[in-house]
Amino acid sequence: MKLSARNQLKGRITNILKGATTSHITIDVNGTVITSAITNEAVADLGLEIGKEAYAVIKASSVMVGVD
Repeated sequence: MKLSARNQLKGRITNILKGATTSHITIDVNGTVITSAITNEAVADLGLEIGKEAYAVIKASSVMVGVD
């Protein structure tokens, strides 16, 4: 798989929470948890399962920074 996105984080799926049309996929990347919302159709097409390795691919036009 080759993508133009540079932020590709390899991890393992730890949870799949399916809703009516959208699933929330949780990926553990070396102890950091990343959650993505994707369609249920995408979950099926990708064959996503808990315990399977997957990539969190982050592509954004801006990054917000906040402080306390």
